[in-house]
Order: sequence, then C-alpha cells, then structure tokens
Amino acid sequence: MRIPATASGRSSIRPGFTHEQLLPEQEQRLLETGCGITMLVERPTIQASELAGAELRDGGARLQEKVLRYQPRALAVLGKDAFQKAFRQRNVAWCEQPQLLGETRLWVLPNPSGLNRASLEEMVAAYRQLHDWLQNKA
Repeated sequence: MRIPATASGRSSIRPGFTHEQLLPEQEQRLLETGCGITMLVERPTIQASELAGAELRDGGARLQEKVLRYQPRALAVLGKDAFQKAFRQRNVAWCEQPQLLGETRLWVLPNPSGLNRASLEEMVAAYRQLHDWLQNKA
C-alpha cells in the first residue's frame, strides 16, 4: 500500500522521527533516523482487506526470518489486522506487544493510510510511544 504524504508525514514528524514531513517517494530517508521499511506482502493494494490471510501469514514468516537474522531493536507493524494475521495473534492493542521476536520488541501502530480509522492524535500518540522507547534504549 502506498501511504499518502499528509498522513504518513504527520505521523512520522510529530512524534519526532523526522525533522520534516517526508513524501512517500522519500521513504528511504527514514534510514537516516535508524528506521527501515519493509512490507509483509510485495504487491500493491488499495486496502488491507484485499490481502488473503495466507498472503499475510507467508509474509509474516518471511519477516520473522529477516528480523531473527538482523535483530533490530524494534519491529513496528502498521495495522492491527495485518499484525494479527501475519503473527497469528488476537486482540492486539496499539502499543508494544508482550512477546519478543528473538531480542526484537514488537509494536503495532496505526497505518497512516487515509483509510485508517485512527485519528491523527491517536496515530501520533502511538508512534510517540515507539519513538520514546527507542530514544530511551539508544
């Protein structure tokens, strides 16, 4: 899914991840902040409901392998439904998750897609929790 510049940029700049609003085509600049981006499923969709559960589970398995190999401090999955299907979990909240993946902390954050039900304030609060956790663990 492509993320609209307005929601994506505001949800990354307001919690402090970036100093300026980034356009979707500038996503590689997130690497300058110590953050990377990957996808669970490598095909474009308009909304997450277009993805089959098996696609998300397969993508989750590939992502788990990648995380176990590189061991980042945190993995944030955007969207509860995507996380629940990819990692076979139920009833997750927008926040740090209780389980680890190796040494990696798992987070579920609202997807800044224009189709998201979360308000900008809810998105910023969730992203700020991750930002603050990362700053405290630096």
